[in-house]
Amino acid sequence: MSFHNSNINKLKGFTLLKGGEVYDPFIGLDVKKDILLEDGLIVRISKNIKSSKNYNVIDCSNCILTNGFVDIHSHFREPGFEIKETVNSGSIAAFYGGYTRVCLMPNTSPVIDSPELVKQLINKNDSLPIRIYPIGAITKGQKGTELSEIGQMVSAGAIAISDDGIPVKNSQVFRMAVEYARKFNVPVINHAEDDCLVNNGVMNEGLQSLKLGLAGNPDIAESTMIYRDLSIAEYTSGKIHIPHVTSAKSVEIIKNFKNRGVDVTAEVTPHHLCLTEDILKNFNTNAKVAPPIRSLKDKKVLIDAVKNGYIDCIATDHAPHTIEDKEKDFNHAPCGMIGLESAFGLVCNTLLNEKVDLKSIINLFTINPCNVMNIKPSVIKVGNEAEINVIDANCRWKFKASDIHSKSKNSPIVGMDLLGKVYMTINKGYILNKK
Repeated sequence: MSFHNSNINKLKGFTLLKGGEVYDPFIGLDVKKDILLEDGLIVRISKNIKSSKNYNVIDCSNCILTNGFVDIHSHFREPGFEIKETVNSGSIAAFYGGYTRVCLMPNTSPVIDSPELVKQLINKNDSLPIRIYPIGAITKGQKGTELSEIGQMVSAGAIAISDDGIPVKNSQVFRMAVEYARKFNVPVINHAEDDCLVNNGVMNEGLQSLKLGLAGNPDIAESTMIYRDLSIAEYTSGKIHIPHVTSAKSVEIIKNFKNRGVDVTAEVTPHHLCLTEDILKNFNTNAKVAPPIRSLKDKKVLIDAVKNGYIDCIATDHAPHTIEDKEKDFNHAPCGMIGLESAFGLVCNTLLNEKVDLKSIINLFTINPCNVMNIKPSVIKVGNEAEINVIDANCRWKFKASDIHSKSKNSPIVGMDLLGKVYMTINKGYILNKK
C-alpha cells in the first residue's frame, strides 16, 4: 500500500464486533447484534455470537455500528498543490474522521476537466483505505466560458460537475451545463456567490464586520446566485446541488423551489451549521471561509432547515492550506478550513443539543449524501466487505492538534469540546481503532 499510518492496519483472521447496536439506514436494519468478520468480510450477523480463542474480540457495548460516512465536498489538492494535501494524506484524515467515501472537487492544477485526469484520480483508489470520487469541472480550466467534456468525464467516473470556488457567471453557459448534465443524471454544483456582490468582502456583512473593520460579504451574494441557478434548473428540468448553504435567505429560496418540485438538493458544512461570525473576533484566519460563517440568526435557520429536510446532508468542504498562507493578514489569507476529523463531533455537539436524534444525524453523513450523488454503498450484510463505523454518541472529548492527520493544520476547532466520536472505522480490509 502507498499510504502509511501506524494506527491503520490490515484485518487478518476473525474479528468479532461484540455488543453493539447495528444501524444501516440503507436496508432498514436497526437491531442489537454482533458482527463477525473474516479478513474484513462480514461472515455472520447474529445475537450473542460466541467468542473463540482465535477471535479478536472488540467490545462495542453502548455503541452504534453503522455505515462509513460519505463526504460529497472535499479538497485533497492533488495534483498541483501537494504541499497542502495529497490524496494519501487526505484519505488518512478522512479515515480518522469516519469517512470511507469522499468526492473530490476539481480545483487542482491542472484542473480536473478531462476524462484522462478523472481516470488518474480513480486509479489511485486501489492504494487507499477509502474510495474517492472525482468531480469534474463544468468549464475548461474553470474559466467559465467553454464546457468541459462532461459526457466523457462521467463515462470515466466523474460523479458530478462543478467549477467549485469559481461560480459560473455566464447564465447561458450554466444553462447548457445543466441541460448537458441532465442527460447523464449527474448533479451540477455551482459555487453560490455573486462575485460582484461579494465585492472583496472577507467575512459576513453586518455589525460584527463593522466592529472589526473588515469588508463585509453580504448574504445576498449567496441567495441571488442560488435563485438564478434554481430558476435555470426549474426551466430546464435539471438537477442542481447547492453547496455550503450559509444564510436564512438561501434556505427560504431552496425551500420554495423544493416545494415547487424542482430537483434540488443542498448541503451544509459543520462550520456553517455550528459556528457563528463571533469566532472571527480575534481575527482567526483559520475560520475565514467562502461563503463566510454568518450570524446566530442564520445558524438557527440552518439548524431548522436540517431538522425539516430542506438541507439534505452534511459536507465538510475540507480545504487544506499551509501555515504560511494562513499566517498572512486577514484580508490576504486564503479562504478555507480543514474539517474531516472534527465534523461528526462538531455536528453532534450542536444537533444533539437541539434534540435531533442520533440516527437522523447519522443519516446526514451516510444515506443522504449517497442519495444526492447516486452513490451505491456497501450495506451491512453477510457476504459484503465491511464498511463500518463504531460510534460512541456519549463520548465527550476535546479536539486537539494531535487529532489532525491532514497534511495541513488550518482548523479553528482545535481546543473545542465535542460530543460524539467515531472510535473505530473499518473499510476495504483496513481497521482504525482509536479507543
